[in-house]
Amino acid sequence: MGYRSFFGFQNDPFPQDIRVEDLYPLPGLQAATERFMYALGLGAVSIITGDVGSGKSTALRYASSKLHPSQYKVVCLTASTGSIIDVLRQLCMGFDADGNSNSLAKLSRTLRAAIIEITQRKQMPVLIIDEASLLRLEIFAQLHTISQFDMDSKPLLSIVLAGQNNLIDKLMFHASRPLASRVIGRSHLEGLKYKDMAGYIKHHLQVAGIKEQLFADEAILAIHQGSGGLLRRANLLAKGALLAAAHEQCRVVAAEHVRMASTEII
Repeated sequence: MGYRSFFGFQNDPFPQDIRVEDLYPLPGLQAATERFMYALGLGAVSIITGDVGSGKSTALRYASSKLHPSQYKVVCLTASTGSIIDVLRQLCMGFDADGNSNSLAKLSRTLRAAIIEITQRKQMPVLIIDEASLLRLEIFAQLHTISQFDMDSKPLLSIVLAGQNNLIDKLMFHASRPLASRVIGRSHLEGLKYKDMAGYIKHHLQVAGIKEQLFADEAILAIHQGSGGLLRRANLLAKGALLAAAHEQCRVVAAEHVRMASTEII
């Protein structure tokens, strides 16, 4: 018997693709969204940083859900270490333009023309780049170039960058400074405190159809300590502990089940 049927879950607990409306109100989530929206209103740049698994992608998903498609043309990109040509091609396709070129100049012109066309339709173009700390330095300089119109007097493209803490270091390089100068909103996501971790676990159980608390206090403490408060690892520990408890036919998840789960993840 799987842990879902053993505990009576109606839905998968601790899913990675949880619906926006079912998200736990994480500390800092509202503040990050407000900075996100403020920067968009000015056609500027906002930044979200945090350790791996701290909830950056979740924050981006939550904030971008506030953007109505009739008002915003949103392009979401997960960064890689690819070349600037690769990035511009992806952006052209995202903004419904022809990205079939190997010319940096042509791709830049095409992208800028697409941005202008979008604004003429009374939409605001928004570029969201997750894992932006992976981008090459020259791409930061190019992002400023493609978002600059009429000598920067008309901010048409809003940019949101999310990444690990070294994203700030990359923006401090000389080539990145023009883009960095447009940053007006900066949020940093921390790991959850114990109290919030307890609320987070309880919330996810309720979303999955369980009203009672399946985790002993010691198990919640073990998840908090084992994850460092980081959501991704906490999810893995919680699901692994549920599996271990179900295997032993235990109706309450104990700290030992969390320790068993921790041996299965890196």
